[in-house]
Amino acid sequence: MLIALLTLFPEAIESYLRASILGIAGQKGLVDVRLVNFRDFTRDRHRTVDDRPFGGGPGMVLKPEPIFDCVEWLEREHGSFRRILLTPDGEPFGQTKAAELTSEERILMLCGRYEGFDERIREELQWDEISIGDFILAGGELPALAITEAIARLVPGVLGDERSAELESFQHGGGLDYPHYTRPRVWRGKRVPEVLLNGDHGAIDAWRAETSRTRTAERRPDLS
Repeated sequence: MLIALLTLFPEAIESYLRASILGIAGQKGLVDVRLVNFRDFTRDRHRTVDDRPFGGGPGMVLKPEPIFDCVEWLEREHGSFRRILLTPDGEPFGQTKAAELTSEERILMLCGRYEGFDERIREELQWDEISIGDFILAGGELPALAITEAIARLVPGVLGDERSAELESFQHGGGLDYPHYTRPRVWRGKRVPEVLLNGDHGAIDAWRAETSRTRTAERRPDLS
C-alpha cells in the first residue's frame, strides 16, 4: 500500500512515521508512506502556496495551482489514488472507514493549513472528505497521521499477532474494549479478577464480552 501525505510541513511528522507500528509497517514493506511537500509545485520565485481571501476576512487561503499540480504529478507517476481531504466538515472517521481503506492500493491525503483551501480544490478533484472530530487544529498533519496509523495496523502482517486488531474497540462495529490486566496479580491491594486466572477460556470470553457491554453502555451509550 502506498500512502502519500501532501503537506507543507513534512518535518513535523516524518519522525513519527519511523517509530512503532508505522515504522514496522515500512520496514516490512507493507505500507509505504511518502511525504510530498506541495510547495515544491509552485511556479513563482517566492514559492507561494497561499493568498488573501476574496471578499476579505482574516487568514490566508491555500491556492489551487500547486495542489492540483502535485496531485496530477503523483497520479502520473503512480496511477490513480483514493483521495482524502482532511476537513472539519467531512465525514467523521471511524474504525469502519479504516477497515474499508485497507483495500486500497494507493491513498492520498491533503493536509490543509491556514484559513482553509480554495473551494475549487474541493469541487474539481474527487475526494473523500474526512474529519477526526469537532475541533480545530492548525493543519491536517495530525489527522493524517491518525488515519494512516489506523489503516496501517489493519494491514495483514503489520501487527505481530493478527488477533490484536480483531479484538479491539470498535472493530466490526462493536463497542469499547474489555479491561486488561497483567502482572503482578495484586498491586496496592487491587487483585486481578479471579476469572482471568483459572484457565477456563469459555468463562474468560463470557467475562470479557459482558464487561465490554457494560463499559460501552456506561461510557458510550451511543455505541450500544
